[in-house]
Amino acid sequence: MNNKFEVCIQKGGQRDQAESFARRTASQIVDKPGKNLTVLFDSKGVSLTGYGLTYQGDFENMTHRVTNGRLQHEMLVRAAKSEKIGRKAIDATAGMGEDAFLLAAQGYEVTLYEQNPVVAILLKDALRRAKKNMILKEIAARMKLVEGDSVECMSGLLDPVDVIYLDPMFPARQKSSLINKKLQLIQKLEPPCSEETDLFDAAIKAGPDKIIVKRPLKSEFLAGRKPSYTLNGKAIRYDCYTL
Repeated sequence: MNNKFEVCIQKGGQRDQAESFARRTASQIVDKPGKNLTVLFDSKGVSLTGYGLTYQGDFENMTHRVTNGRLQHEMLVRAAKSEKIGRKAIDATAGMGEDAFLLAAQGYEVTLYEQNPVVAILLKDALRRAKKNMILKEIAARMKLVEGDSVECMSGLLDPVDVIYLDPMFPARQKSSLINKKLQLIQKLEPPCSEETDLFDAAIKAGPDKIIVKRPLKSEFLAGRKPSYTLNGKAIRYDCYTL
């Protein structure tokens, strides 16, 4: 049995989904959230609670970043800029999907790979709610979540892809109380993380036009490989490899 987290179903929660999740992850179903990590299914959707904190994925808090002409100022959007019709991207390290959301807002059909089952179900629920939002639904419709190991998933690709995005830092570092909450809870899941070199090799073998890698500003190049060019921000940078 999985000892890292429990599952709790409360009023309004999707019982079928919760029971299926508990079976897949060998998790115990409990009557109420305890002190430890609990994946909670209730009328609001799916959230992660524990240690006095609660976190639920939410794309609505990104609305200001994709409206009123602000999207084009996002560094990732500048790194992935393309006018190609039907452009496709893979986010091989999806996490809670914020970066993939920016790519989808820019017009990409984005496939998100996420290996951790808890992160995946939180992301799936966040996407479900975004698809009901009048402003966000068109963007969310371009995002497809695949639960699985991205190295394996990329090796089985059949269709060509324009951009592969890698953010091997886990989880994303951003300053806000919400992100700190996410950091604290999700770090306790101890997510399995592919070796960076394996991740990079799988991305290259998939044969995209471009690989974009998010790095802390002063860190080494991923797998020691020099990019074609780099976009620098205040705390992070995007290394771009054109193939």
